[in-house]
Amino acid sequence: MEIKSLDQNLTVSAQLSLLDLAELARLGVRALVCNRPDGEGADQVNFAEIAREAEKHGIAARYLPVTSGKVSDEDAAAFGKLLDELPGPVHAYCRSGMRSTTLWALVQGKRKQPLTKIISAAKAAGYDMSGVTARIAGDDSGHALAQYDVVIVGGGAAGIATASSLLKRTGDLSIAIIDPADVHYYQPGWTFVGAGIFRPEHTAKTMASLIPRGVEWVKAAVAAFDPERNTVILEGCRMVRYKRLVVAAGIKLDWDAIEGLPETLGRNGVSSNYRFDLAPYTWQLVQNLQQGRALFTQPPMPIKCAGAPQKALYLSSDHWLRQRRLAIDVEFYNAGAVLFGVADYVPALMKYVEKYQAKLNFGHNLVKIDGDSKTAWFETTDADAQVQRVARTFDMIHVCPPQTAPDFIRVSPLADSAGWVDVDQNTLRHKTYDNIWSLGDVMNAPNAKTAAAARMQAPVVANNILADRAASEGRRSSGVAHYNGYGSCPLTVERGKIVLAEFGYGGKLLPSMPTWLINGKKPSRTAWLLKERMLPPIYWKAMLKGKEWLVRPTITDN
Repeated sequence: MEIKSLDQNLTVSAQLSLLDLAELARLGVRALVCNRPDGEGADQVNFAEIAREAEKHGIAARYLPVTSGKVSDEDAAAFGKLLDELPGPVHAYCRSGMRSTTLWALVQGKRKQPLTKIISAAKAAGYDMSGVTARIAGDDSGHALAQYDVVIVGGGAAGIATASSLLKRTGDLSIAIIDPADVHYYQPGWTFVGAGIFRPEHTAKTMASLIPRGVEWVKAAVAAFDPERNTVILEGCRMVRYKRLVVAAGIKLDWDAIEGLPETLGRNGVSSNYRFDLAPYTWQLVQNLQQGRALFTQPPMPIKCAGAPQKALYLSSDHWLRQRRLAIDVEFYNAGAVLFGVADYVPALMKYVEKYQAKLNFGHNLVKIDGDSKTAWFETTDADAQVQRVARTFDMIHVCPPQTAPDFIRVSPLADSAGWVDVDQNTLRHKTYDNIWSLGDVMNAPNAKTAAAARMQAPVVANNILADRAASEGRRSSGVAHYNGYGSCPLTVERGKIVLAEFGYGGKLLPSMPTWLINGKKPSRTAWLLKERMLPPIYWKAMLKGKEWLVRPTITDN
């Protein structure tokens, strides 16, 4: 018997044997609910036998049989009543535990528990509730808030760029962008904010000002997906239906994964350029530090902009060197094994590591911070494969948080085993659901998670959505576009120079400029001017407007 916990009061399992009752009693179970009709299986113990054995162990037993595949609202109401009446903890069982879990989920939905929390708890127990998501949310009638040709989840760089690229190609689509945020951020600019180069307000605009004309903005958070019914379920249990779906939900910065970090962010010398409100504090710390130890951290991959943690190191160190603050020890703690994932760029970066006399510590993952004592703890594995915890004091620390897919993505039927949206890495189409595409940080193609990658992906997705529509209508399309994994990471090695890393799948170099103009393997002032002067307007006025300069998709399949 494998017992699965759904909440503090309820566990579930597959069919019980008489011998299992003693174990349930030992675990403190006080009541039992059978959701499997007698006679359903040849090897099934009848409920009467189970009830007699349960009574011997002081466990109350109730029979609430539910036919497989036919869990009704009345069944759920009766199950909820039993949960209220019976002494807890309660254990429910059926053939596999699925019916019992479905009943519980429906009860929780009626009681207005957060949908994501319900689905997540069920998934953690091994039960997929995607088939009853709409019912859990309170709608099984087909009623929806609205229906669109294309629904885009996420109003970040990837989502808005995709909407604009679609509109550039056709004007006869109804498109909605779902996003609860009021402000849209140019996140690549935060490294410069943390170095005193950009003002923070220059990296933010209102979402309303950026939603393309002709696209409806659904200002709400997504709770779940029901791809079998082509439905997105919003918080508050509203429904949005689609013909085709684009998931561009971004990435979750998991600050809580580091013990003590949330309590000390923004004070005690602890900062991060990964948050709009903290990047100015980074610059404040850099300016004020006269001597001592400065730590810079990088968590396990994947993270957005894998070069950002060391960019903070380089720009900070450059400032200290220019100010002749030679009594500052700089240390880089990277959970990974290399300085940068594409080896061609490492020699140029190592010259700056040596210039700034920065100490590199690979295989060190930040797990805890105590801001008051200015101490950070890292886990590392020694030569005997034993995990050791190493403490390091600091005067300043720049933290890059661990990152995961958003919670509502990880528990959805769209996710792979690691929680990312599961797509074909070439077409960016979902591997299971033919009318769903994904791009940006949230999907699982093995490319760098950067704004430059999203800029390249958006036209590919737009083209392929329209190619799919044409095929479904019996019309000839221009063909299917393939994404080559392109991503760009402008590594700001000093104020005024950048190593412009541009690469695709497998680390293949994909320079967008001729080498006489920008040689990506060497620090370049031209690349700095590109980053400082050109990329912000390209982002605001080209990428988000559907202008595909240098990123028009190549059709590889007609």
